[in-house]
Amino acid sequence: MSLAPQRLLGFAFASADLLLELAPDGRIGLAIGASEALSGSAETDLVGRAWRDFIDPRDRAMVDALLAGLKDGGRGGPIVVGLASDGGAERAAAMSAFKMPGNGGAVSCAFSRAAPKTSHDLHDKAAFEAAAGALIEAARATGQELEMAFLEFGGLAALRERVAPEAFLALEQRLIGGLRAQSHGGSAAASLGSDRFALVRQKGEGVDALVQRLITQISSDSSSGLHANARLMTLQSTASPAQLARAIRYALDNFINEGVSDGGTLDLNEMVDRSIKKTLADVGVLGAAVNDKRFRLVYQPVVDLKAGSTLHHYEMLVRFGDSASPYPMIRMAEELDMIEPLDIAVVEETVARLAAEPGLKLAANVSGRTIISPAFIQAVRQMLAKSPTVAGRLLLEITESAAIDDLALADRHLSTLRQEGCVICLDDFGAGAASLAYLQQLTLDIVKIDGRYIRELQHGGRESTFIRHLVRMCAELKVRTIAEMVENAAAEDAVRRAGVDFAQGWLYGAPSDAPASVIAPAVVGTPRPAARRVGSIDSWG
Repeated sequence: MSLAPQRLLGFAFASADLLLELAPDGRIGLAIGASEALSGSAETDLVGRAWRDFIDPRDRAMVDALLAGLKDGGRGGPIVVGLASDGGAERAAAMSAFKMPGNGGAVSCAFSRAAPKTSHDLHDKAAFEAAAGALIEAARATGQELEMAFLEFGGLAALRERVAPEAFLALEQRLIGGLRAQSHGGSAAASLGSDRFALVRQKGEGVDALVQRLITQISSDSSSGLHANARLMTLQSTASPAQLARAIRYALDNFINEGVSDGGTLDLNEMVDRSIKKTLADVGVLGAAVNDKRFRLVYQPVVDLKAGSTLHHYEMLVRFGDSASPYPMIRMAEELDMIEPLDIAVVEETVARLAAEPGLKLAANVSGRTIISPAFIQAVRQMLAKSPTVAGRLLLEITESAAIDDLALADRHLSTLRQEGCVICLDDFGAGAASLAYLQQLTLDIVKIDGRYIRELQHGGRESTFIRHLVRMCAELKVRTIAEMVENAAAEDAVRRAGVDFAQGWLYGAPSDAPASVIAPAVVGTPRPAARRVGSIDSWG
């Protein structure tokens, strides 16, 4: 080997662990490097195999799109791909490809070791927001120029109706693979609805070229009717991470609601300015809602399954204006660091109602972010000191809509509240990844099982197994359980057989502005006694 090829090979291995040459027929014609360490297969075993056998099946559509988009002299990647596994540990590599002119259509590929992949699909909106924010922060340190592409495809719905399901599925996989291949690292693309997508990529070719490349990769049939509109947004900004997160969300929300509007390239700094103005307006609306208590609390009954479905207590649900769902306002309150004053206002109103009616037992929701605040604990203690008859009748449901950053501190605060006579419930168990850690590290009286498990419980399978084991584990810990979203007699029967202690849902009554005197019995299934309101509700136990 002459000196020049040796130098070229040295440069190649300075930036990669494995070099592959892919022939036009899709087979590996040459393999040089640390193949066994990277993939588990020796170089000699790779030669002659189809490249598809070397790549994780979940990433093949992405690699297909990367290779199909290469022209002579063109470079693609790097994208992180999973490597095919025989059932052992998952392996991944950063892959770059180059199509050398005059090399008979062969493609040169370089692979470098990478961390195992956590996803082989498009992100949802929340995950994409987080990924985009992290990429912008990383780009600041390296000086890399990034941009976000918003893509709105037309003709997808019509194609779905015209072609066979398996043909449309194949087209959809090519679309997903193409979007991922064009995104930064192959893992920065998102689905934002049936026809709207976004991706983060290195600043490069114009938006029209990007659109044409994607459409060509998805369908070579010019009569398919598939077309797309796109718009770019530069991602250079000196704003704080919190401001960037809000600006990205603002831009995505606008795109989801309005699609691609006419105009040139957007600027992230412009989105920061717009989102700040919107935030200030939101702060004003939310601040007025909290300070002036421009919200109402409605009662939803919770019944005791072990006592013939008699009423046990009510959960107080917050409502803003005419909106049936409080989630957007609560999420906004958490994002704007205003959830604590809202939680204090809700608990204050709940305590006032308990003091006014000694026969009631009520539950109020408290954010996981609020429960670690000493000011909140002090505020609740002062409320209870002023209304001593409330002790033993107030339940606080800790929600997982915001993560608890310090579990040890949270547990000390919960212990303080329990000593003051509060009952503590962990809400929506199973909805968040931290649920088990919360159950292990927090002293709880009750766990409320997330409604998605309850909806499927009556059908058996994994959900029923999960709930049975959860109920058994909670019983051993002396923690009782509530099933939410019990909407029919079959669901009630299923949670009762699983050993759940309490139930809540439309079967027993919709949220109402006043405590219901009677809860309607089931109208289907096996007749059972109507749940009833009793004059002296039994103790929390």
